[in-house]
Amino acid sequence: MVFLRAHRLYQQAIRLQGQKAVEDGLADPTVVAVDKSLLSAQGPQWHKKDRQAGRIPKGLHGVDTDSTWGYSEYHGWVQGYSYEVVVTATANGTVWPLLASADTASASEHVTFGEKTGCLGSQVLYVLADSGYDNNQYGERIEWDEKGHRTGKRFLCPENPRGTNRVRKRVKQQPASSTTRQQRERRQQRRAFLQSRRGQQLYARRGQTVEPFNDWLKSLFELEHHVWHRGLDNNRTQLLAAIFAYQVLLRYNHRCGRKNGQVRWVLDML
Repeated sequence: MVFLRAHRLYQQAIRLQGQKAVEDGLADPTVVAVDKSLLSAQGPQWHKKDRQAGRIPKGLHGVDTDSTWGYSEYHGWVQGYSYEVVVTATANGTVWPLLASADTASASEHVTFGEKTGCLGSQVLYVLADSGYDNNQYGERIEWDEKGHRTGKRFLCPENPRGTNRVRKRVKQQPASSTTRQQRERRQQRRAFLQSRRGQQLYARRGQTVEPFNDWLKSLFELEHHVWHRGLDNNRTQLLAAIFAYQVLLRYNHRCGRKNGQVRWVLDML
């Protein structure tokens, strides 16, 4: 219970610190990018067949049974944990974390980003995500309000292939409801904007912001090889505390007159 409260408190602290940075003009949230990053667990690997059987092989000491397997194109298969972060991605601005959460490696982006979509401020106009976040629910929630009016925001996310040709053909033969037709039209609008010159310029910001941020965070807090602890609650708390500490370092960096995201010098002085 204590760990649960701690990681929720850090989530709230990150959100409030992000809002304060925007209010103080330190962060520009016009464009934001979201990403999930994987981290290896401590201890030996616990393979799928043994995990499913609930069996820890003889001699496999120190396995972290809370950890799970996750996959990404960047990391490949990883047994461990993950964090998800929303950062500012506006051109010429400091990359500032605004929202974050932490979970096991298998946590799906189709679930973890859901509660964050409601926390995107009114100043956010563009949300950048990789294809792992491709679903109509996120696009609808970000771009349209409950009354069917545009929010002024756009969701830029490459599409994932949907099913086999046989499945697509069978679906096409069925009459679509008005809701389905509307979703398809809105999806086509998102596709067209992403493929436009403006959409491609904006989407390039993702690779220049949130992806480097993951490397910076892991390097600063020695997470490149594995997490610090065993157990989900321990790692949730530590990972979110690291992101909050990163925000504090950014604020101190700005107070020292350095309007960039290079904060390692602060830790090197400690």
